[in-house]
Amino acid sequence: MKIIKKIFKFIGFFLLIAIVLGGGAAYYILLYPNTNFKGRAYELYIPTGSDYQVISERLYPVLSNSDTFFWLAKGLQYTEHVRPGRYVIRKGMNNLEMVRMLRNLSQPIKLSFNNQDRLPNLAQRISQEIEADSTSLMNAFLNSDFLYRNQTDSLNVIGLFIPNTYEFYWNTSAEIFVEKMEKEYKRFWNESRRAKATEVGLTPQQVTILASIVQKESYQVQERPTIAGVYLNRLKDNMLLQADPTVIYAIKETTGKYDTIIKRVYIKDLATVSPYNTYLYKGLPPAPICMPDISSVDAVLSPEKHEYIYFVADTARLGYHKFARTLEEHNKNRQAYRKWLNNNGIE
Repeated sequence: MKIIKKIFKFIGFFLLIAIVLGGGAAYYILLYPNTNFKGRAYELYIPTGSDYQVISERLYPVLSNSDTFFWLAKGLQYTEHVRPGRYVIRKGMNNLEMVRMLRNLSQPIKLSFNNQDRLPNLAQRISQEIEADSTSLMNAFLNSDFLYRNQTDSLNVIGLFIPNTYEFYWNTSAEIFVEKMEKEYKRFWNESRRAKATEVGLTPQQVTILASIVQKESYQVQERPTIAGVYLNRLKDNMLLQADPTVIYAIKETTGKYDTIIKRVYIKDLATVSPYNTYLYKGLPPAPICMPDISSVDAVLSPEKHEYIYFVADTARLGYHKFARTLEEHNKNRQAYRKWLNNNGIE
């Protein structure tokens, strides 16, 4: 009887040891911190169509023990169900936290864009933030169904992209991106903004074109409604817009040198033959000369009401302008500006 009791004691002791060891191993595999990188977090990007090989290449190097991660990933069947996306691995995370996140929670990114002068620039900017490359984005931008659906063309389509900060998943495709932008455009051009466009005698597309000129004329947001008022006055009086930024764009458009920095417009430049040159052609140019931000669009929709017809850069307050009602007053302001340009050697 005593022998049997001893045997049971030994069995119980060994079971306890096994439980303790098993529990320790389980704790180590599941809950022990398993990161090995500097900084607070590591961003893991998993491309669409990836298998577990990508995990071993991109995640293993920042783990303390890749074997324990693999054992758990295998046990939870993650090795056969890798999901694309952007994942933020926080310092000190354990295997269970990481596998659960990789299985279920791709984290979105904040994507911002503003003031892209041309469609290829926009595509390049977006491709730096999401998985879609610039080629697939350009194809989506210029897709005939997309253009037809939004009653636009390849020149004006840039106006469909409202500069702002948006939330996307990193593995967003080009098609999903343009669908999201289409919805945002329709949300932006609500009844109130469309009513204001009608009040100033323009369509939303024309508002965007004029806003692009206002955008290029001044980086001072508070001054844009005044400039918008000048151009609307000129349109109302059937005058040429005579906007220097359109001449600069015309030069770039005719030469194909879009990266050229032009600081000064000369008399000879005003003869540049291009539909964008508002010194030669009345009305608005055929398309935006840049991507105007929301403040420029709203400046056109809510312009300052005044009698100004002319304006020129203010040399006493760089970045601002002097406005004039008469050509005589404007010529005085312009002469002072030209003198300042010459004195400062600005070519």
